[in-house]
Amino acid sequence: LQGIIQAYKSGITLRGNTTSLGRWDFSGSFFFSISAITTIGYGNLSPSTAVGRIFCIVFALFGIPLNLVLLNEIGQLMLLGVQHCARRLEEVFHWQNKASFLMKTCALVTGLLLFLLLPPLLFSDKEGWSYEEGFYYSFITLSTIGFGDYVIGMNPDRTYPSWYKNVISLWILFGMAWLALVIKFCINILE
Repeated sequence: LQGIIQAYKSGITLRGNTTSLGRWDFSGSFFFSISAITTIGYGNLSPSTAVGRIFCIVFALFGIPLNLVLLNEIGQLMLLGVQHCARRLEEVFHWQNKASFLMKTCALVTGLLLFLLLPPLLFSDKEGWSYEEGFYYSFITLSTIGFGDYVIGMNPDRTYPSWYKNVISLWILFGMAWLALVIKFCINILE
């Protein structure tokens, strides 16, 4: 009873009659790793031992720079794909500036669909969130703000498929790379 009272004073509230023990299974650990190296840090899961905290620090010291390299490479591959498609359009249709503009527009629209507009539908289905809440989660996550007010796979009243957190982890990596390209493009326009 003392533990329950202390948990309540610490801000923990009872949400259901079940316990989620799967937080440190492969999917939960992978999701934690992605949220750590992307610096999202939702705050819903953290190491509780001294050894775990030290490991997390060392992991982050190496993981964050490696993740930045990975995101840069993914972004460059996306950009090369867009540039390659634009060159092919120029060759086939003999368009000069139109092909580049068309491909950038297509890349922007495709990214909007894949990373911001369609994922909220999945979150609505799996989490029970409204579309607006799913869109909010998508942007807050991909921009690495990560408030922690919405985190996937944490509702003890729901059963999540085994692939769910892994797919969302990959969505985060590719979505962050895409959003970084969009932000870089906006910076170039502003400059």
